[in-house]
Amino acid sequence: MKTGIQRLQHSLSPTLALSVAFATALLAVAIPQASAAPAARITAEISSSQMTPLKPSQRAAALAKFDTGKLAEDTKLQGISIHFNRTAAQEAALQSLMAAQQNPASPSYHKWLTPEQFGAQFGLSDADIAKVETWLEQQGFSIDAVARGKTMIRFSGTVRQVNAAFATELHSYSIKTAAGAVETHFAPATTLSVPSAIAGVVESVHNLDDFRPKPHFVLKSRLTPKPKFSGDDDSIYFAPGDIATQYDIQKAYNAGDNGAGQSIAVVGQSEITVTDIENFQSASGLPVKDPTLVLVPNTGSAAFSTGDETESDLDLEWSGAIARGATISLVYTGQSSNLGAFDALEYAIDNQIANIISSSYGTCEAELDGYSLETEFAKAALLGETIVAAAGDDGSTDCFGDTDLSTSAQEALAVDYPGSSPNVTSVGGTEIAQSNSAYETQGSAYWEASNGSSDIVTSLLQPVPEQAWNEDSTCTEYANAGDGGSPICAGGGGASTLFAKPSWQTGVAGLDSSITMREVPDIALDAAVFNPGYLFCSSDSGTGGAWQQGQQSSCTSGFRDSASLYVTAAGGTSFAAPIFAGMVAIINQRQNYTTGQGLVNPTLYKLAAGSSYGTAFNDIQTGNNNCSGASGYCSGSGNSDYSTGQGYDQATGLGTINLASLASIWPANSGATLIATTTTVTAASSAPTINTSDSFTISVTSDSGGATPTGTVNVSVDGGTAVAETLTANGTYVFTNTFTKAGTHTVVAQYTGDTTYAASTGTATVTVAGTTSGTGSFALSFNPNPITVSRGSSGTETVTVTPAGGYTGTVIVQVGTLPSALNNLCGGFGANGASSQGTATVTGPNAPYPTVLIDLDTNASDCATAEAVARTGKHRLSSRPSTGSQQSNGKSAAIGLAGLLLAGLLGRRSKKLRSLAAVIALVAIGMAVSACGGNGTSAPSDPPKGTYTIPITAQDSTNTAIPSVTTSFTFTID
Repeated sequence: MKTGIQRLQHSLSPTLALSVAFATALLAVAIPQASAAPAARITAEISSSQMTPLKPSQRAAALAKFDTGKLAEDTKLQGISIHFNRTAAQEAALQSLMAAQQNPASPSYHKWLTPEQFGAQFGLSDADIAKVETWLEQQGFSIDAVARGKTMIRFSGTVRQVNAAFATELHSYSIKTAAGAVETHFAPATTLSVPSAIAGVVESVHNLDDFRPKPHFVLKSRLTPKPKFSGDDDSIYFAPGDIATQYDIQKAYNAGDNGAGQSIAVVGQSEITVTDIENFQSASGLPVKDPTLVLVPNTGSAAFSTGDETESDLDLEWSGAIARGATISLVYTGQSSNLGAFDALEYAIDNQIANIISSSYGTCEAELDGYSLETEFAKAALLGETIVAAAGDDGSTDCFGDTDLSTSAQEALAVDYPGSSPNVTSVGGTEIAQSNSAYETQGSAYWEASNGSSDIVTSLLQPVPEQAWNEDSTCTEYANAGDGGSPICAGGGGASTLFAKPSWQTGVAGLDSSITMREVPDIALDAAVFNPGYLFCSSDSGTGGAWQQGQQSSCTSGFRDSASLYVTAAGGTSFAAPIFAGMVAIINQRQNYTTGQGLVNPTLYKLAAGSSYGTAFNDIQTGNNNCSGASGYCSGSGNSDYSTGQGYDQATGLGTINLASLASIWPANSGATLIATTTTVTAASSAPTINTSDSFTISVTSDSGGATPTGTVNVSVDGGTAVAETLTANGTYVFTNTFTKAGTHTVVAQYTGDTTYAASTGTATVTVAGTTSGTGSFALSFNPNPITVSRGSSGTETVTVTPAGGYTGTVIVQVGTLPSALNNLCGGFGANGASSQGTATVTGPNAPYPTVLIDLDTNASDCATAEAVARTGKHRLSSRPSTGSQQSNGKSAAIGLAGLLLAGLLGRRSKKLRSLAAVIALVAIGMAVSACGGNGTSAPSDPPKGTYTIPITAQDSTNTAIPSVTTSFTFTID
């Protein structure tokens, strides 16, 4: 049966029919996109004269008794973030799409969004983003980046600016830890406030304190050197080969499944030494394969952090040891103390660094203080990303050791976030069952007998029975927690106080319908420190690091320190989480999920509710995660534990995994099976000089060989707006960029995929060297001053940098906050105003003084639309350029479609009217195109005539000790 449009095409001439077909296709694509675009929500002028408190917005640890006074107002903070909420309609649409993406019968099944598509439907509108940016810049902040999913803006500034903008005071605090040490922190001393005009769209403001999330590992100390691993006492450890035996992974390897074509991102907050990863792989008998290191932009320079380096090492080593064919990345933050692993998690999600993300960091729910990553986790699910998180190491009392809380609050039942999120898979802990000592005796049915002369790295002969992990009485004397506190050493678990029980958490014996909140963990894997503990390699030697007293190195002779013969060993759910992330990669490969699975929990619980539960899962029915009180760290009142039982329980979840069995019954991808790809980004120079061009070769290859993928790559620098570029026939694209700021920069290239090839992401990090004398100063002068420009035309202002006191270096010049009357002023730095800042390099006192040019264009149409910006290269000087597409005018589109129908009727009724029909149709097409591509508003007006003051700021590109300069010139429009 023909549609009305098809009948219309049939009644028209071939030429006109072609025009109608074109317009119809355009409407079919554009109108749905327009209807999904978020509407502007900020309707009033953003003014600091009317403020609304943002609650909750204080850290629980920032108590008056710890307060040591105001934080220095000149302190600079990087990477502050303001997060936006969703409307009720957006939330309903998001939940509907999330369900459809997991429903094989839905047309949306596993059709994942890109970050930009997510932003176009569920983010804040471009207009509102621009308004918030303008307000932030008016407060003196510099904009670092806008999330690709339009969920947040990152910006930087001073404490003084923070205090003024958010009506608060940042103070310093001295807090005593559970281990007796005193830590110095900073945080807001009062509730934050935001302008009332944006209070309805702001969810939270993050990174105004330096309370970082804690790693979930527990070090095994007081180790006695032994000549072999296969033996009793401290000489039994888990190595990768043992875990392959314990959890039925070896059968998957034998079938050719090792995670090939998959990608895992580990999140952290420390730099690593790559040789540690290589040493671990060599000691384990694995091929050496380096991870990709991704430093989150605008978080400071890469730096080592004691304890956090250990966490990054073991997460990388064990995720890669399980998914041996997968691409492993470390996404980590730099030396800025107010950013950490949660920021790395946000960046990994928003930039689709991997389709599986593993986090071994967390905090108890009571310590969140309104902080939430739920917007990002929902985004991850819609982007096809699976998030795996450690359930914690403090048993049923996850808040224990948080000394800012009362004793009763520390001993109360609590669970760990982000594992408690319904959009995350939480992994708890088990240990070797202690009911039979033969389970840990050399030469038994479970462990290979020692040969007396060398280490037997893989010595487990068959899976060992397990119980819930609970070593609290042993750990308090012989172990050290990764967060520096006295450990309880038991697997986290219980019921959330924040999140309702999700619909998929049902159908399994042990799940209590009277419990209406999210239960954790979802599954469990070995996490014991002593029964038996995990081997790993790390150069983290300091207090809280991986080395025990007397150890001089790690893994310099196999798994041993060649001098002391000590091994580096630990336990904790920090091991369980990356191991399960590796398992997910193997499942994905086995069942052809080349684009990821998103949230795996619905499938996990559905399979556990079926007849294969006994073969795919090991139901743990021994032990609990109680804090007994014997160690003196909790009351031991008897009501602070969760015991194991048949089916699901809050100590071990669904139990442990038999991977090969689980992978074999996991539903196969019923959508399009795409060929996996690998995207690599290679910099011509890993250390380019500031203000010089560097090139990056982006290459996309097929993991199965054969034809070369073609299509589009989205390229972004430092988390900025992604630009689409077309691959050449050989699957490459050369991207060039000039860095005008010293420090570390990250380039992300995402291959978008097509009907044959799956998407993939590659990254490259470069360190840009700045030049500065470190002494002296500089001044700015302007020519002409004043400068006069006729309304609707443009002019060029020359800024000269004059050094003094022997100054040499690179100066960054920027335009400050403009008067509101100049909101439509176009331009920028350079001859055509294409740059948002200018750079001038002073080479010496006798060299010509360098200059930069500022283009001042009063023709508002030159930067009114994305198309105009692409054509002229100019931007609005009053704020950062818009990063989104224009909204469509649905009314004009409807009129255009009506015109097409009228044209069809006229042409069908009378030959004489066919010429008129053609004219009407062309006009209608024009209206439809205008509706789909325009913004539905009148052309912006040029800046009004008058005399204005243009503020200019300048600073040394490298050394903040060089005094910055703030000055201005006079600008007249006549």
